[in-house]
Amino acid sequence: MPSTSTKALQIIYGDATLGLRGTDFNYIFSYERGGLESLVQHGKEWLYRVPKPTFWRATTDNDRGNHFSEQAAQWLATDVFLKCIKVAIKVDDLPIELPISPVNNQYTDHEFADHVTIRFTYETTTVPATTVNVDYQVDGTGAIKVQAHYYGMTSLPELPAFGLRFIMPTPATGFDYQGLSGETYPDRMAGGIPGKYHVDGLPVTKYLVPQECGMHMATDWVTVTRNQTLNNADPSHDDFQLTFSALPKQQLAFSCLPYTAEELENATHIEELPPLRRTVLTLYGAVRGVGGIDSWGADVEEQYHIPSHRDITFGFEIKGV
Repeated sequence: MPSTSTKALQIIYGDATLGLRGTDFNYIFSYERGGLESLVQHGKEWLYRVPKPTFWRATTDNDRGNHFSEQAAQWLATDVFLKCIKVAIKVDDLPIELPISPVNNQYTDHEFADHVTIRFTYETTTVPATTVNVDYQVDGTGAIKVQAHYYGMTSLPELPAFGLRFIMPTPATGFDYQGLSGETYPDRMAGGIPGKYHVDGLPVTKYLVPQECGMHMATDWVTVTRNQTLNNADPSHDDFQLTFSALPKQQLAFSCLPYTAEELENATHIEELPPLRRTVLTLYGAVRGVGGIDSWGADVEEQYHIPSHRDITFGFEIKGV
């Protein structure tokens, strides 16, 4: 690949990582961990864990009543043990050989491009297994366009959800979004009023038994605000933000909580939840309804199910503020 400094996006070909750098941003994609390992905007780190596809939303009282979570339990195992089986890279739309050592030795420390796309392919632990692709396309502005695609497979249980989960290093002070007011789900949207809203902190509904909560449907964008990092050399408590926007003619669902679905699932009482330490932002392409017609056994209405045999695709863009 020819080197040129006239293009805005610098590429760093590491032994086991791909680095992308530009004005006020630095990203690291890990081949070994299977995803975006570091997302630094304006000197602030936004990732504590590699983002991975997620298939689980915490069990609700209604799920317990109709035994859905028992039927869908394979998806919880996949949520925990999903593995990356392939990584592919394109530089300015041209595929290149995966530049792990010693292949990366052919590149200099002055490699540039207009844009780079890196695809991570994951295989589920379900029986039978299926795959998910997550594509990250980065350009010289630092914008990250993300596309996730679940490949439908027959003979699998219905999905609780399909999304991409971002775990951030410190608790958010709050978030702003454009979408429907309040907490909404596919079968609980009628009362939502379109608009721009601000939420302080990371509120968790105080159910006696912790369960799924905090979903926001039909969202155009969400901006997360934090004011602290885990960097001891950065004592500042000034606000900094990151925005996740739906792609044109699309909308997203999201939740922004201090816990993963598994942490909510593991707690049988509210006091068993761990101390608030992180921000868990999950963006969804599909969410199963919560039902509630009869908490002791009625199924969710058919149009709010997520059949396993259908493909699911969604995308969004990440930008610093």
